[in-house]
Amino acid sequence: MLKSLIVALGLLAAGPALAQHAHGGQKGPHGGPMEDVAGVHAELVISGETLTFHVIDEAGKPVDTAGFTGSAMLVSGADRKTVQLAAGGQTLAGKAPGAIAKGTAVTLLIKTPAGKSGQAKFTTP
Repeated sequence: MLKSLIVALGLLAAGPALAQHAHGGQKGPHGGPMEDVAGVHAELVISGETLTFHVIDEAGKPVDTAGFTGSAMLVSGADRKTVQLAAGGQTLAGKAPGAIAKGTAVTLLIKTPAGKSGQAKFTTP
Protein backbone atom coordinates (compact mmCIF):
# COMPACT_ATOMS: atom_id res chain seq x y z
CA MET A 1 0.00 0.00 0.00
CA LEU A 2 2.77 2.44 0.94
CA LYS A 3 4.65 1.57 -2.27
CA SER A 4 1.57 2.38 -4.38
CA LEU A 5 1.12 5.69 -2.59
CA ILE A 6 4.77 6.65 -3.15
CA VAL A 7 4.55 5.77 -6.87
CA ALA A 8 1.29 7.73 -7.25
CA LEU A 9 2.75 10.79 -5.53
CA GLY A 10 5.90 10.57 -7.65
CA LEU A 11 3.85 10.50 -10.87
CA LEU A 12 1.70 13.38 -9.66
CA ALA A 13 4.78 15.47 -8.89
CA ALA A 14 6.41 14.60 -12.25
CA GLY A 15 3.26 15.36 -14.27
CA PRO A 16 4.02 19.03 -14.97
CA ALA A 17 7.55 18.18 -16.10
CA LEU A 18 6.27 15.53 -18.52
CA ALA A 19 3.40 17.55 -19.96
CA GLN A 20 3.59 19.43 -23.25
CA HIS A 21 3.23 23.17 -22.72
CA ALA A 22 0.15 24.52 -24.46
CA HIS A 23 -0.13 28.12 -25.51
CA GLY A 24 -3.83 28.17 -24.62
CA GLY A 25 -5.21 29.77 -27.76
CA GLN A 26 -2.18 31.99 -28.38
CA LYS A 27 -1.76 32.88 -32.04
CA GLY A 28 1.58 32.63 -33.79
CA PRO A 29 3.15 35.29 -36.02
CA HIS A 30 1.27 33.94 -39.07
CA GLY A 31 -2.13 34.01 -37.32
CA GLY A 32 -2.44 30.28 -36.60
CA PRO A 33 -2.69 28.38 -33.32
CA MET A 34 0.68 27.65 -31.70
CA GLU A 35 1.85 24.78 -29.47
CA ASP A 36 5.17 23.67 -27.96
CA VAL A 37 6.62 20.41 -29.25
CA ALA A 38 10.10 18.82 -29.08
CA GLY A 39 11.75 21.99 -27.76
CA VAL A 40 10.33 24.35 -30.41
CA HIS A 41 7.04 26.12 -31.11
CA ALA A 42 4.88 24.95 -34.02
CA GLU A 43 2.25 27.19 -35.57
CA LEU A 44 -0.43 25.59 -37.77
CA VAL A 45 -1.60 27.47 -40.86
CA ILE A 46 -4.08 25.86 -43.28
CA SER A 47 -4.66 27.03 -46.84
CA GLY A 48 -7.02 24.85 -48.86
CA GLU A 49 -5.66 21.30 -48.60
CA THR A 50 -2.18 22.39 -47.48
CA LEU A 51 -1.05 22.14 -43.85
CA THR A 52 1.94 24.29 -42.96
CA PHE A 53 3.65 24.19 -39.59
CA HIS A 54 5.91 27.20 -39.03
CA VAL A 55 8.71 26.21 -36.62
CA ILE A 56 9.84 28.92 -34.18
CA ASP A 57 12.37 28.93 -31.33
CA GLU A 58 11.85 30.19 -27.76
CA ALA A 59 12.97 33.68 -28.78
CA GLY A 60 10.31 33.85 -31.52
CA LYS A 61 12.78 33.42 -34.40
CA PRO A 62 12.18 30.99 -37.30
CA VAL A 63 14.03 27.66 -37.09
CA ASP A 64 15.67 26.02 -40.13
CA THR A 65 13.80 22.70 -40.51
CA ALA A 66 16.57 20.88 -42.43
CA GLY A 67 16.79 17.41 -40.87
CA PHE A 68 13.33 17.58 -39.26
CA THR A 69 10.84 14.82 -40.05
CA GLY A 70 7.14 14.87 -39.36
CA SER A 71 3.60 13.84 -40.09
CA ALA A 72 0.15 15.08 -39.18
CA MET A 73 -2.84 12.93 -38.35
CA LEU A 74 -6.18 14.51 -39.26
CA VAL A 75 -9.33 13.25 -37.52
CA SER A 76 -12.80 14.50 -38.41
CA GLY A 77 -15.57 12.26 -37.10
CA ALA A 78 -14.81 8.71 -38.29
CA ASP A 79 -12.50 9.99 -41.06
CA ARG A 80 -8.76 9.64 -40.36
CA LYS A 81 -5.94 10.67 -42.66
CA THR A 82 -2.18 10.84 -42.23
CA VAL A 83 -0.24 13.53 -44.08
CA GLN A 84 3.54 13.22 -44.45
CA LEU A 85 5.27 16.57 -43.95
CA ALA A 86 8.28 17.80 -45.89
CA ALA A 87 10.85 20.15 -44.38
CA GLY A 88 11.59 23.33 -46.28
CA GLY A 89 13.02 26.60 -45.02
CA GLN A 90 11.40 27.24 -41.65
CA THR A 91 8.34 25.04 -42.20
CA LEU A 92 7.07 21.49 -42.33
CA ALA A 93 4.29 21.20 -44.91
CA GLY A 94 2.09 18.62 -46.60
CA LYS A 95 -1.05 18.30 -48.65
CA ALA A 96 -4.16 16.49 -47.39
CA PRO A 97 -6.02 14.24 -49.86
CA GLY A 98 -9.08 16.47 -49.58
CA ALA A 99 -10.54 19.58 -48.00
CA ILE A 100 -9.76 20.05 -44.30
CA ALA A 101 -13.02 20.61 -42.42
CA LYS A 102 -13.46 23.16 -39.65
CA GLY A 103 -13.04 21.49 -36.25
CA THR A 104 -10.69 18.78 -37.53
CA ALA A 105 -8.34 17.46 -34.85
CA VAL A 106 -4.73 17.69 -36.05
CA THR A 107 -1.96 15.82 -34.24
CA LEU A 108 1.55 16.89 -35.24
CA LEU A 109 4.35 14.34 -34.77
CA ILE A 110 7.88 15.64 -35.30
CA LYS A 111 11.47 14.62 -34.78
CA THR A 112 14.28 17.18 -34.73
CA PRO A 113 17.77 16.63 -36.17
CA ALA A 114 19.01 16.40 -32.55
CA GLY A 115 16.75 13.36 -32.01
CA LYS A 116 14.08 15.09 -29.89
CA SER A 117 10.59 13.98 -30.76
CA GLY A 118 7.15 14.97 -29.64
CA GLN A 119 3.57 15.62 -30.56
CA ALA A 120 1.21 18.55 -30.36
CA LYS A 121 -2.56 18.70 -30.82
CA PHE A 122 -4.45 21.40 -32.69
CA THR A 123 -8.05 21.94 -33.77
CA THR A 124 -8.65 23.67 -37.10
CA PRO A 125 -10.48 26.99 -36.85
